[in-house]
Amino acid sequence: MNTTTETTPLRAVALVCTLSPSPKPSSSQLLAEQAMAALADHGVTGKVIRVVDHDVKPGVAVDMGDGDAWPEIRDTVLGCDILVLCTPIWLGHPSSVAQRVLERLDAELGESDDEGRMLTYGKVAAVCVVGNEDGAHHVSAELFQGLNDVGFSLAPNAVTYWVGEAMQGTDFQDLDKTPEKTAAATRALAANTAHLARRLKGDPYPPTS
Repeated sequence: MNTTTETTPLRAVALVCTLSPSPKPSSSQLLAEQAMAALADHGVTGKVIRVVDHDVKPGVAVDMGDGDAWPEIRDTVLGCDILVLCTPIWLGHPSSVAQRVLERLDAELGESDDEGRMLTYGKVAAVCVVGNEDGAHHVSAELFQGLNDVGFSLAPNAVTYWVGEAMQGTDFQDLDKTPEKTAAATRALAANTAHLARRLKGDPYPPTS
């Protein structure tokens, strides 16, 4: 084992796509914070951003002008090794805020380094999903495809989730204790994502041009 690689410092940012602005409690924020804590066990530092607290304009450009908050968030994402995208389930799909994040990330398709690689190449993504109905696999599949399209890599088991019983109103944040299955998935997400991020930081993808 390459111990130098295993201890390479990493940074992560979690983009929380709840529809609820701060300071309202959020199950998506809670699971994001748990994922960041699990990543910290692997030498990863970073922060959590609740996207709805910022004026992220609709569009598919790097900067939509007129007070658009996305360029600053984008700078944070590009300055990190890991992106954790966290969403609730609404009507069986990721939130509209998560969709907006993917739409803004679409601009990365037109950005590249001097060797033709997208600026997101070498960065690793993971997903957190919460909801009160089944659909976590469908939601993670949507986010996985979008994140991969815009250049992020995905480790095995790069999702953690909790969904409550159908047709009831318990939220993840209302639980007395995080279920062990969810906690175990969060630990696996953190371990695999940090591992892949370190490998890619030490051995980047080849040039494409």
